[in-house]
Amino acid sequence: MTQLKNDTFLRALLKQPVDYTPIWMMRQAGRYLPEYRATRAKAGSFMGLCTSPDYATEVTLQPLERFPLDAAILFSDILTVPDAMGLGLYFAEGEGPKFERTLRDEAAIQALEVAPLEKLQYVFDAVSSIRRALDGRVPLIGFSGSPFTLACYMIEGGGSADFRHVKAMLYARPELLHRILQITAQSVTAYLNAQIAAGAQAVQIFDTWGGALSHAAYREFSLAYMQQIIAGLTREVDGRRVPVIVFTKGGGQWLEAIAGIGADCVGLDWTTDIGLARVRVGEQVALQGNFDPNALFGSPASIEAEAARILAAYGHGSGHVFNLGHGISQFADPAHAGALVDAVHRLSRQYHL
Repeated sequence: MTQLKNDTFLRALLKQPVDYTPIWMMRQAGRYLPEYRATRAKAGSFMGLCTSPDYATEVTLQPLERFPLDAAILFSDILTVPDAMGLGLYFAEGEGPKFERTLRDEAAIQALEVAPLEKLQYVFDAVSSIRRALDGRVPLIGFSGSPFTLACYMIEGGGSADFRHVKAMLYARPELLHRILQITAQSVTAYLNAQIAAGAQAVQIFDTWGGALSHAAYREFSLAYMQQIIAGLTREVDGRRVPVIVFTKGGGQWLEAIAGIGADCVGLDWTTDIGLARVRVGEQVALQGNFDPNALFGSPASIEAEAARILAAYGHGSGHVFNLGHGISQFADPAHAGALVDAVHRLSRQYHL
């Protein structure tokens, strides 16, 4: 593979010296970009995009053509893993992802097996294709959902406002939920390692729904399984470390615990003060975040002011990867995303002298 021309993102994750604070954006390849919408129309469906390495490569690179981002992230979906486990993923127009089969009865849960990697070969082919197309421009991030987040979809059958079925199982039949989580954790570990083998240079675990859990339940049903995954990951390829980022939306109250599970970096949503977070985790991990995605609906001047505030709150030195506190909105103005990238690159240099 080609030598990296810009490794600022990887160095920041490892708290090594950098010239400026690197930035990428969760969901940076997506519906807010007109070129993405055009490619999706060509593909015919969201899954048509995901399952075609050529289309996945095309849309992964689209935001890099617009903005000088410091990392690319594989274009895929967290629900490819449960789909490979036989639950039948589909996307209902205007309703988001759904599964044909749910895991609510004991027989279905006992029958659940680790996802066969051959059913996910299209993802690994996309990773290899994207790495070739990047030609060393910036690093490529691979990713997966956390076991608990995936279990939410697998049990609820889609998105949920209250996670009633998941939590009913958690409190009434915790052993069944643990079985789902154990099988899913094994699947995710193998899935991320296969992405790394195919060329991913860093990986992120998206724990989107961990913040919906109680204090005790978070540690037992979410954090423990992410720790298990991290312990099983390939952490070095060709003499270079493969950093791991963990992001629990709504997880600021567990920051110290998350920092202790072996990841290199902890992602923050916009509700946590990044300066205080840095004090709390010390030198243990780098931090990623934590610009409110809705701040992109402000003016370019207000976007720059908010970026400046976050950079100042983190302060001097490496160990900060600038990002949104969640995925970019489909209604965001691409020009405003560009203003953010420019502001971070320009304003952060004073903190790396």
